[in-house]
Amino acid sequence: MIDKASWIAIYPEIVLLVMACAILLLDLFVKSPRRTATYVLTLLTLGVVAVLHGLYATGENTLYGFGNMVVSDPMGHWLKCFSCIAMAVTLIYGRPYAADRGMLRGGEMFTLSMFALLGMCVMISGNNFLVIYMGLELLTLSSYALVALRRDHAQSTEAAMKYFVLGALASGFLLYGLSMMYGATGSLDIPAVSKAIATGQIKQQVLVFGLVFVVSGLAFKLGVVPFHMWVPDVYQGAPTSVTLMIGGAPKLAAFAICIRLLVEGMLPLAFDWQQMLVMLSIASLLVGNLAAIAQTNLKRMLAFSTIAQMGFLLLGLLAGVVNGNNNGAAAAYSAAMFYAITYVLTTLATFGIMLLLSREGFESEEISDLAGLNQRSPLYAAIMAICMFSLAGIPPMVGFFAKLSVLQPLIDSRQPMMIALAVFAVVMSLVGAFYYLRAVKVMYFDEPITVSTVVASTDVRVVLTINGALILLLGLFPSGLMTLCLQAIVKTLGS
Repeated sequence: MIDKASWIAIYPEIVLLVMACAILLLDLFVKSPRRTATYVLTLLTLGVVAVLHGLYATGENTLYGFGNMVVSDPMGHWLKCFSCIAMAVTLIYGRPYAADRGMLRGGEMFTLSMFALLGMCVMISGNNFLVIYMGLELLTLSSYALVALRRDHAQSTEAAMKYFVLGALASGFLLYGLSMMYGATGSLDIPAVSKAIATGQIKQQVLVFGLVFVVSGLAFKLGVVPFHMWVPDVYQGAPTSVTLMIGGAPKLAAFAICIRLLVEGMLPLAFDWQQMLVMLSIASLLVGNLAAIAQTNLKRMLAFSTIAQMGFLLLGLLAGVVNGNNNGAAAAYSAAMFYAITYVLTTLATFGIMLLLSREGFESEEISDLAGLNQRSPLYAAIMAICMFSLAGIPPMVGFFAKLSVLQPLIDSRQPMMIALAVFAVVMSLVGAFYYLRAVKVMYFDEPITVSTVVASTDVRVVLTINGALILLLGLFPSGLMTLCLQAIVKTLGS
């Protein structure tokens, strides 16, 4: 019989699942072409679930349920809380775009988004290989369907096919790696795997071979080089509202499973997986930034930008263990968590502006489509400029402090290789600044293609303004979020 603590540990997920099923049924009776009732119910559900996760996170208790297969800890709840908020903001930005393109003939966009979010929550809570994999598959299957949601659009269908084939390959990599870990350690539970590896009784070759496949699977989910092939094509081919769903909240879940599998499960193998992450990080920073310079399509540019940003995120996972000493682990992993959260915040506003500029029969996908935006709408031009400055790492935007917080543990390690990595990352950030600033130049100094003003509904305008303001305010006052991330990581590593 399942004990009470198990149900308490997953209570927010139960609410999300029940409401997703209820909204799926209720949507059958909604007649509005913009699915107003479905939209409002979905936002209310996401708001309630976010509040529940916030309350759990502030409770600071770590609960285990279902035979230790599920863990409920502060890090997990904060990531789930921010994922719920990110998904709600995505739906607010994406609804007008989807309605103009006939994607709201049914309520699939809302229900699939909720099931994708449920998959993220299961991934983040996973304390067992199978639970993590189950959450991952729920997220990816929902994502495949969302990419193909615009059924009459050949480019979207092609992107969905590419995503599906490459996603299945990556899932196979991850599953094969996890099966090898199970074969070597005799357990699927992450804490038991960690203890088995720490005994030193298991053949190192078997562990490292399994680890290579696990890291390859994680690298695909993060979209880092050389597992990045799907990112530009899917970003460009998917409807822009769905591109935001893929590029936003799932990054928080991907960070969470990196912590669960690599840090909590395989910390004794840190020397091996850190070497792999070094190569992935260098390649991602190099390829992402250089390839982005050549892009004229804004979505493809942001796709290569994402690859580079994820390379930066990996740097935060590199400095946790230095020469077998993990004293700096909390600072390094909390910096990576801070980076993931602030990156998602910036991505939401960036794609929010793109969705706002898109109108019926016109996709605002080219960098040239931003021309003269300042003359048409100074507010939205300012928000986009804030996003570009933040992604480039220019103070006082939050992106600067995110990059600085990731580089600090590398420099504090006093290892020549780590310091060289930090210098390389700074140089690549300078290269990346070119294509971000090019977008700002186009908005402020090029002649506008059209003189029509940018019109937005009240909910989009309010949320977008708050989003842009947060990027600036968190850059000026980053200590609150940084402290939250540090406390969450300390509690998680200590449990």
